[in-house]
Amino acid sequence: MTGKRVLGVATVLVLTAGMAACSDGDDTSDGKSKDGAKGTSASQKGASEAQVVRAAHQKTTAADTAKMTLASEAAAAGKSVTVRGTGVMDLEDGASSMTLTSQGQEIQQRVLDGVVYQKAPAEQRAQLDLPKNKTWMKIDPARLKGSGGTGGQVNDPAESFAYTKGVTDGDVTKVGTETIDGARTTHYRVKVDVKDLAKGDQAKAEQLRKQLGTSTLPLELWLDDEGRLRQETIRLTLRPQSGAGQKDQKVTSTTTLKFSDFGTEADVEAPAAADTVDVTKKLADASKSQDTA
Repeated sequence: MTGKRVLGVATVLVLTAGMAACSDGDDTSDGKSKDGAKGTSASQKGASEAQVVRAAHQKTTAADTAKMTLASEAAAAGKSVTVRGTGVMDLEDGASSMTLTSQGQEIQQRVLDGVVYQKAPAEQRAQLDLPKNKTWMKIDPARLKGSGGTGGQVNDPAESFAYTKGVTDGDVTKVGTETIDGARTTHYRVKVDVKDLAKGDQAKAEQLRKQLGTSTLPLELWLDDEGRLRQETIRLTLRPQSGAGQKDQKVTSTTTLKFSDFGTEADVEAPAAADTVDVTKKLADASKSQDTA
């Protein structure tokens, strides 16, 4: 696997981070908490560990907004790529704005309605042969899925958090208590069934099992005393399923997402249409070409 290929995987790993995961729109809450606000403790008396974890989704989205940081590392064929990001997120509708840094380059990213907008360095825009008057790229992950590229892989830690709403007692282990960025938290280890990520699509579920080499997705969650998510870490090993010479290659990744400063301002707007070009098809075609090379 080439360095460019590894970089591409790492980019996809963070491409949709902070998207609609925390916002299915079917949860409601009487109180919208912020840092230090009155709320229900994560150590609810009489509540099982699974009940506490299931409730975390609702309690986190009820906080409306938060600052977030992202740290991701992907490695393959002896090469590695790290990505760091800081920004804000609307926890209710999934909109986010981040500044990402990787390999000394900075990328501005915004996510609205599940669509990703990236302002990449001039060198990367030139590689994609984009119009010189277009500085923002528009990417629709939903259109990448099924294209043969990495868009169909499990790569969004925030999305995986949404699936904790269905965990059972056997899926959750309490690890202990830790302090995350000054906040007291309880650390939980959670197993999410791959079939839940596939949303009833049996073919997709089987593909995910083969790529992951397991039927469950491992999550590490840290919940604060209000029951809100403060940190999530996901470690994956993805095994390519197509492409000559790739059967023995694999990509390992570790991604950590953190939330803080609940209630912070998080107004996210799409870039001007005149300054934006849709590159979804170009990325899908490039990914297909790499997989069949």
